[in-house]
Amino acid sequence: MTRLEPDLIFDGETLRKGVVEIEEGRVVAIGQGRGDRVPGILTPGFVDLQVNGGGDVLLNTSPTVAGMEAIAAAHRRFGTVGILPTVITDAPGVLDAVTEAALAARGRPGILGLHIEGPHISTARRGTHKAEFVRPLDARTLTAVARLRAGGVPILLTLAPEAVRPGQVAELVAMGAVVSIGHSDATADEVRALLAEGARCFTHLFNAMSPMLNRSEGVTGACINSSAYAGIICDGIHVADAMVGLALRARPVADTTFLVSDAMPTVGGSDRFTLYGNEIHVENGRLVNAEGSLAGAHVTMAQSLKRLIEVVGLAPEAALRMATTIPSRVMGLPEGIIGQRASDLILLDASWQVQEL
Repeated sequence: MTRLEPDLIFDGETLRKGVVEIEEGRVVAIGQGRGDRVPGILTPGFVDLQVNGGGDVLLNTSPTVAGMEAIAAAHRRFGTVGILPTVITDAPGVLDAVTEAALAARGRPGILGLHIEGPHISTARRGTHKAEFVRPLDARTLTAVARLRAGGVPILLTLAPEAVRPGQVAELVAMGAVVSIGHSDATADEVRALLAEGARCFTHLFNAMSPMLNRSEGVTGACINSSAYAGIICDGIHVADAMVGLALRARPVADTTFLVSDAMPTVGGSDRFTLYGNEIHVENGRLVNAEGSLAGAHVTMAQSLKRLIEVVGLAPEAALRMATTIPSRVMGLPEGIIGQRASDLILLDASWQVQEL
Protein backbone atom coordinates (compact mmCIF):
# COMPACT_ATOMS: atom_id res chain seq x y z
CA MET A 1 0.00 0.00 0.00
CA THR A 2 1.15 3.54 -0.83
CA ARG A 3 0.47 6.30 1.69
CA LEU A 4 0.67 9.93 0.50
CA GLU A 5 0.72 12.79 3.00
CA PRO A 6 -0.07 16.14 1.37
CA ASP A 7 -0.60 19.43 3.18
CA LEU A 8 -4.33 19.10 2.54
CA ILE A 9 -6.66 16.62 0.84
CA PHE A 10 -9.74 17.64 -1.12
CA ASP A 11 -12.02 14.65 -0.62
CA GLY A 12 -14.70 15.84 -3.03
CA GLU A 13 -16.52 18.02 -0.52
CA THR A 14 -14.05 19.57 1.91
CA LEU A 15 -10.37 20.22 2.48
CA ARG A 16 -8.95 18.11 5.30
CA LYS A 17 -5.79 16.72 6.80
CA GLY A 18 -4.87 13.09 6.48
CA VAL A 19 -3.05 10.44 4.49
CA VAL A 20 -4.33 9.12 1.17
CA GLU A 21 -4.04 5.34 1.06
CA ILE A 22 -3.61 3.79 -2.38
CA GLU A 23 -3.85 0.09 -3.16
CA GLU A 24 -3.70 -1.54 -6.59
CA GLY A 25 -3.73 1.87 -8.24
CA ARG A 26 -6.86 3.21 -6.51
CA VAL A 27 -7.56 5.34 -3.45
CA VAL A 28 -9.03 3.08 -0.78
CA ALA A 29 -9.13 5.36 2.26
CA ILE A 30 -8.11 8.60 3.92
CA GLY A 31 -6.20 7.57 6.98
CA GLN A 32 -4.19 9.16 9.74
CA GLY A 33 -0.52 9.00 10.72
CA ARG A 34 2.45 9.52 8.45
CA GLY A 35 3.08 8.88 4.77
CA ASP A 36 5.27 9.93 1.89
CA ARG A 37 5.26 13.75 1.94
CA VAL A 38 3.83 15.52 -1.12
CA PRO A 39 3.66 19.27 -0.41
CA GLY A 40 0.46 20.84 -1.71
CA ILE A 41 -3.24 20.03 -2.02
CA LEU A 42 -4.05 16.54 -3.31
CA THR A 43 -7.36 16.40 -5.18
CA PRO A 44 -9.20 14.43 -7.82
CA GLY A 45 -8.36 15.85 -11.24
CA PHE A 46 -10.66 18.25 -13.03
CA VAL A 47 -13.71 17.10 -15.01
CA ASP A 48 -14.66 19.26 -18.01
CA LEU A 49 -18.00 18.67 -19.74
CA GLN A 50 -17.45 21.06 -22.65
CA VAL A 51 -14.22 20.59 -24.62
CA ASN A 52 -14.29 21.38 -28.32
CA GLY A 53 -10.59 20.79 -28.85
CA GLY A 54 -7.04 20.89 -27.59
CA GLY A 55 -3.51 20.22 -28.77
CA ASP A 56 -4.28 21.66 -32.23
CA VAL A 57 -7.16 19.18 -32.68
CA LEU A 58 -10.81 20.20 -33.13
CA LEU A 59 -13.36 17.42 -32.70
CA ASN A 60 -15.53 18.71 -35.56
CA THR A 61 -12.68 18.33 -38.03
CA SER A 62 -11.16 15.21 -36.40
CA PRO A 63 -14.26 13.19 -35.41
CA THR A 64 -12.28 10.05 -34.60
CA VAL A 65 -11.06 8.09 -31.60
CA ALA A 66 -7.56 9.44 -32.25
CA GLY A 67 -8.95 12.98 -32.27
CA MET A 68 -10.69 12.45 -28.95
CA GLU A 69 -7.58 10.93 -27.41
CA ALA A 70 -5.40 13.81 -28.60
CA ILE A 71 -7.80 16.36 -27.11
CA ALA A 72 -7.95 14.49 -23.80
CA ALA A 73 -4.14 14.23 -23.68
CA ALA A 74 -3.75 17.98 -24.30
CA HIS A 75 -6.00 18.83 -21.35
CA ARG A 76 -4.48 16.17 -19.10
CA ARG A 77 -1.28 18.24 -19.05
CA PHE A 78 -3.24 20.95 -17.22
CA GLY A 79 -4.87 18.74 -14.61
CA THR A 80 -8.08 17.82 -16.44
CA VAL A 81 -8.36 14.04 -16.21
CA GLY A 82 -11.82 13.58 -17.71
CA ILE A 83 -13.56 15.35 -20.60
CA LEU A 84 -16.69 15.22 -22.67
CA PRO A 85 -15.37 15.80 -26.19
CA THR A 86 -17.81 18.30 -27.66
CA VAL A 87 -19.08 18.40 -31.23
CA ILE A 88 -20.76 21.64 -32.24
CA THR A 89 -23.27 22.41 -34.98
CA ASP A 90 -22.11 20.97 -38.31
CA ALA A 91 -23.16 18.92 -41.31
CA PRO A 92 -25.15 15.76 -40.40
CA GLY A 93 -22.27 13.51 -41.47
CA VAL A 94 -20.06 14.97 -38.74
CA LEU A 95 -22.45 13.78 -36.03
CA ASP A 96 -22.54 10.35 -37.67
CA ALA A 97 -18.75 10.13 -37.55
CA VAL A 98 -18.56 11.39 -33.96
CA THR A 99 -21.17 8.84 -32.92
CA GLU A 100 -19.04 5.99 -34.27
CA ALA A 101 -15.94 7.43 -32.60
CA ALA A 102 -17.64 7.85 -29.22
CA LEU A 103 -18.86 4.26 -29.29
CA ALA A 104 -15.36 3.03 -30.13
CA ALA A 105 -13.77 5.28 -27.48
CA ARG A 106 -16.00 4.14 -24.62
CA GLY A 107 -13.92 3.46 -21.51
CA ARG A 108 -10.69 4.95 -22.84
CA PRO A 109 -8.77 7.03 -20.28
CA GLY A 110 -9.95 10.60 -20.04
CA ILE A 111 -12.92 10.23 -22.42
CA LEU A 112 -16.11 10.28 -20.35
CA GLY A 113 -18.71 10.30 -23.13
CA LEU A 114 -19.86 12.89 -25.64
CA HIS A 115 -21.34 16.39 -25.57
CA ILE A 116 -23.48 17.20 -28.61
CA GLU A 117 -23.84 21.00 -28.67
CA GLY A 118 -26.26 21.83 -31.45
CA PRO A 119 -27.30 21.80 -34.25
CA HIS A 120 -30.73 22.01 -32.61
CA ILE A 121 -30.40 25.59 -31.40
CA SER A 122 -31.69 29.10 -32.05
CA THR A 123 -30.23 30.88 -35.05
CA ALA A 124 -30.56 34.16 -33.13
CA ARG A 125 -28.29 32.85 -30.36
CA ARG A 126 -26.07 30.54 -32.39
CA GLY A 127 -22.84 32.38 -31.51
CA THR A 128 -20.01 30.98 -33.63
CA HIS A 129 -22.13 27.99 -34.76
CA LYS A 130 -22.74 28.07 -38.52
CA ALA A 131 -26.29 29.10 -39.40
CA GLU A 132 -26.67 26.85 -42.44
CA PHE A 133 -26.37 23.73 -40.26
CA VAL A 134 -28.86 24.80 -37.56
CA ARG A 135 -32.02 22.68 -37.70
CA PRO A 136 -34.84 21.33 -35.49
CA LEU A 137 -34.30 18.14 -33.53
CA ASP A 138 -34.71 15.29 -35.98
CA ALA A 139 -34.77 11.51 -36.22
CA ARG A 140 -31.10 11.43 -37.17
CA THR A 141 -30.00 12.88 -33.83
CA LEU A 142 -32.55 10.85 -31.87
CA THR A 143 -31.19 7.69 -33.48
CA ALA A 144 -27.59 8.70 -32.73
CA VAL A 145 -28.43 9.34 -29.06
CA ALA A 146 -30.29 6.02 -28.82
CA ARG A 147 -27.27 4.17 -30.26
CA LEU A 148 -24.85 5.93 -27.95
CA ARG A 149 -26.93 5.23 -24.86
CA ALA A 150 -27.42 1.60 -25.88
CA GLY A 151 -23.63 1.40 -26.15
CA GLY A 152 -23.20 2.79 -22.64
CA VAL A 153 -21.87 6.19 -23.69
CA PRO A 154 -22.88 9.08 -21.36
CA ILE A 155 -24.44 11.90 -23.40
CA LEU A 156 -24.89 15.59 -22.74
CA LEU A 157 -27.06 17.22 -25.40
CA THR A 158 -27.36 21.00 -25.69
CA LEU A 159 -30.48 22.23 -27.47
CA ALA A 160 -32.86 25.20 -27.50
CA PRO A 161 -36.59 25.18 -26.74
CA GLU A 162 -37.14 26.73 -30.16
CA ALA A 163 -35.74 23.60 -31.85
CA VAL A 164 -37.86 20.89 -30.22
CA ARG A 165 -41.48 19.78 -30.22
CA PRO A 166 -43.38 18.94 -27.02
CA GLY A 167 -42.38 15.50 -25.78
CA GLN A 168 -39.03 15.28 -27.54
CA VAL A 169 -36.98 16.27 -24.48
CA ALA A 170 -38.86 13.70 -22.42
CA GLU A 171 -37.95 11.13 -25.09
CA LEU A 172 -34.27 12.02 -24.83
CA VAL A 173 -34.37 11.90 -21.04
CA ALA A 174 -36.00 8.47 -21.16
CA MET A 175 -33.00 7.29 -23.21
CA GLY A 176 -30.72 8.44 -20.41
CA ALA A 177 -29.34 11.57 -22.07
CA VAL A 178 -28.65 14.65 -19.97
CA VAL A 179 -30.47 17.48 -21.76
CA SER A 180 -28.99 20.96 -21.39
CA ILE A 181 -30.68 24.18 -22.49
CA GLY A 182 -28.47 26.59 -24.40
CA HIS A 183 -27.96 28.74 -27.49
CA SER A 184 -31.52 29.93 -27.03
CA ASP A 185 -33.56 33.12 -27.33
CA ALA A 186 -36.53 31.54 -25.55
CA THR A 187 -38.76 32.97 -22.86
CA ALA A 188 -38.58 31.78 -19.28
CA ASP A 189 -41.89 29.95 -19.69
CA GLU A 190 -40.54 28.06 -22.70
CA VAL A 191 -37.48 27.12 -20.66
CA ARG A 192 -39.58 25.88 -17.77
CA ALA A 193 -41.58 23.69 -20.16
CA LEU A 194 -38.35 21.84 -21.04
CA LEU A 195 -37.33 21.59 -17.38
CA ALA A 196 -40.72 20.00 -16.70
CA GLU A 197 -39.96 17.39 -19.39
CA GLY A 198 -36.68 16.50 -17.67
CA ALA A 199 -34.02 18.88 -18.99
CA ARG A 200 -31.75 19.45 -16.02
CA CYS A 201 -28.82 21.55 -17.12
CA PHE A 202 -27.91 24.83 -18.86
CA THR A 203 -24.98 25.38 -21.20
CA HIS A 204 -22.46 28.19 -20.47
CA LEU A 205 -24.64 30.47 -18.34
CA PHE A 206 -24.94 34.05 -19.70
CA ASN A 207 -23.43 33.16 -23.07
CA ALA A 208 -25.62 32.55 -26.16
CA MET A 209 -28.87 32.93 -24.23
CA SER A 210 -31.55 35.60 -23.92
CA PRO A 211 -30.55 38.01 -21.14
CA MET A 212 -32.19 38.71 -17.81
CA LEU A 213 -34.01 42.08 -17.89
CA ASN A 214 -36.10 43.93 -15.35
CA ARG A 215 -39.39 42.70 -16.86
CA SER A 216 -38.19 39.46 -18.44
CA GLU A 217 -36.17 36.60 -16.99
CA GLY A 218 -35.06 35.25 -20.34
CA VAL A 219 -33.08 32.03 -20.42
CA THR A 220 -30.44 33.60 -18.16
CA GLY A 221 -32.85 34.47 -15.37
CA ALA A 222 -34.74 31.21 -15.71
CA CYS A 223 -31.45 29.36 -15.29
CA ILE A 224 -30.30 31.34 -12.26
CA ASN A 225 -33.73 30.95 -10.59
CA SER A 226 -33.87 27.21 -11.22
CA SER A 227 -32.47 24.28 -9.29
CA ALA A 228 -30.99 22.81 -12.50
CA TYR A 229 -27.27 22.45 -13.09
CA ALA A 230 -25.47 25.12 -15.09
CA GLY A 231 -22.03 25.26 -16.66
CA ILE A 232 -20.18 28.56 -16.67
CA ILE A 233 -16.99 29.81 -18.34
CA CYS A 234 -14.71 31.63 -15.92
CA ASP A 235 -12.02 33.28 -18.05
CA GLY A 236 -12.82 36.94 -17.35
CA ILE A 237 -13.85 37.29 -21.01
CA HIS A 238 -17.03 35.33 -21.62
CA VAL A 239 -18.56 36.42 -18.31
CA ALA A 240 -17.48 39.36 -16.14
CA ASP A 241 -16.03 38.14 -12.85
CA ALA A 242 -18.55 40.17 -10.87
CA MET A 243 -21.40 38.49 -12.76
CA VAL A 244 -20.00 35.03 -12.02
CA GLY A 245 -20.04 35.87 -8.32
CA LEU A 246 -23.51 37.40 -8.54
CA ALA A 247 -24.95 34.31 -10.22
CA LEU A 248 -23.38 31.95 -7.70
CA ARG A 249 -24.78 33.94 -4.79
CA ALA A 250 -28.23 34.19 -6.40
CA ARG A 251 -28.84 30.53 -7.20
CA PRO A 252 -31.42 28.96 -4.87
CA VAL A 253 -29.64 25.61 -4.51
CA ALA A 254 -25.95 25.38 -3.65
CA ASP A 255 -23.53 23.30 -5.70
CA THR A 256 -25.52 23.38 -8.93
CA THR A 257 -23.10 25.51 -10.98
CA PHE A 258 -19.93 24.01 -12.42
CA LEU A 259 -16.92 25.11 -14.44
CA VAL A 260 -16.50 24.37 -18.13
CA SER A 261 -13.64 25.51 -20.32
CA ASP A 262 -15.40 25.53 -23.74
CA ALA A 263 -11.79 25.09 -24.89
CA MET A 264 -10.68 25.13 -28.48
CA PRO A 265 -7.57 23.57 -30.15
CA THR A 266 -5.31 26.40 -28.95
CA VAL A 267 -5.24 24.94 -25.42
CA GLY A 268 -2.01 22.97 -25.45
CA GLY A 269 -1.55 23.90 -29.11
CA SER A 270 -0.66 26.77 -31.41
CA ASP A 271 -2.40 30.16 -31.41
CA ARG A 272 -4.76 29.52 -34.32
CA PHE A 273 -7.00 26.92 -35.94
CA THR A 274 -9.66 26.62 -38.62
CA LEU A 275 -13.41 26.42 -37.95
CA TYR A 276 -15.91 26.15 -40.84
CA GLY A 277 -13.07 27.03 -43.18
CA ASN A 278 -12.26 30.29 -41.36
CA GLU A 279 -9.20 31.02 -39.27
CA ILE A 280 -9.69 31.61 -35.53
CA HIS A 281 -6.77 33.06 -33.57
CA VAL A 282 -5.78 34.13 -30.06
CA GLU A 283 -5.74 37.90 -29.60
CA ASN A 284 -5.03 39.30 -26.14
CA GLY A 285 -6.17 36.05 -24.58
CA ARG A 286 -9.40 36.01 -26.59
CA LEU A 287 -10.25 33.58 -29.37
CA VAL A 288 -11.66 35.66 -32.23
CA ASN A 289 -12.63 35.22 -35.85
CA ALA A 290 -11.82 37.56 -38.72
CA GLU A 291 -14.56 39.97 -37.59
CA GLY A 292 -13.20 40.06 -34.05
CA SER A 293 -16.11 38.08 -32.56
CA LEU A 294 -15.56 35.50 -29.82
CA ALA A 295 -15.18 31.93 -31.09
CA GLY A 296 -14.80 29.58 -28.14
CA ALA A 297 -12.42 29.89 -25.21
CA HIS A 298 -8.69 29.75 -24.66
CA VAL A 299 -8.62 28.70 -21.02
CA THR A 300 -7.96 25.62 -18.90
CA MET A 301 -9.90 24.32 -15.93
CA ALA A 302 -6.85 25.05 -13.77
CA GLN A 303 -6.84 28.70 -14.83
CA SER A 304 -10.59 28.89 -14.26
CA LEU A 305 -10.27 27.43 -10.75
CA LYS A 306 -7.56 29.93 -9.86
CA ARG A 307 -9.70 32.81 -11.15
CA LEU A 308 -12.74 31.63 -9.19
CA ILE A 309 -10.73 31.69 -5.97
CA GLU A 310 -8.44 34.68 -6.44
CA VAL A 311 -10.61 37.05 -8.50
CA VAL A 312 -14.24 36.05 -7.99
CA GLY A 313 -13.52 35.35 -4.32
CA LEU A 314 -15.12 31.93 -4.01
CA ALA A 315 -14.07 29.69 -1.14
CA PRO A 316 -11.50 27.10 -2.30
CA GLU A 317 -13.67 24.14 -1.33
CA ALA A 318 -16.62 25.49 -3.33
CA ALA A 319 -14.39 26.21 -6.33
CA LEU A 320 -12.89 22.72 -6.22
CA ARG A 321 -16.38 21.22 -6.15
CA MET A 322 -17.22 23.25 -9.26
CA ALA A 323 -14.22 21.74 -11.06
CA THR A 324 -14.55 18.14 -9.91
CA THR A 325 -17.55 16.96 -7.90
CA ILE A 326 -20.43 18.85 -9.51
CA PRO A 327 -19.62 18.03 -13.16
CA SER A 328 -19.20 14.40 -12.13
CA ARG A 329 -22.61 14.53 -10.46
CA VAL A 330 -24.22 16.01 -13.59
CA MET A 331 -23.16 12.98 -15.63
CA GLY A 332 -23.66 10.36 -12.92
CA LEU A 333 -19.93 9.69 -12.58
CA PRO A 334 -18.14 8.63 -9.39
CA GLU A 335 -17.60 11.52 -6.96
CA GLY A 336 -14.96 12.19 -4.33
CA ILE A 337 -11.46 10.86 -3.83
CA ILE A 338 -12.27 7.36 -2.56
CA GLY A 339 -12.17 4.94 -5.47
CA GLN A 340 -10.30 7.35 -7.74
CA ARG A 341 -7.46 5.98 -9.82
CA ALA A 342 -4.16 7.19 -8.44
CA SER A 343 -3.26 8.37 -11.94
CA ASP A 344 -6.28 10.71 -11.86
CA LEU A 345 -5.12 12.57 -8.74
CA ILE A 346 -3.47 15.95 -9.14
CA LEU A 347 -1.42 18.16 -6.84
CA LEU A 348 -2.02 21.91 -6.49
CA ASP A 349 0.41 24.36 -4.93
CA ALA A 350 -0.45 27.39 -2.78
CA SER A 351 -1.08 29.42 -5.95
CA TRP A 352 -3.50 26.80 -7.34
CA GLN A 353 -1.02 25.74 -10.01
CA VAL A 354 -0.93 22.08 -11.06
CA GLN A 355 2.27 20.37 -9.95
CA GLU A 356 3.90 17.07 -10.82
CA LEU A 357 2.75 14.36 -8.42
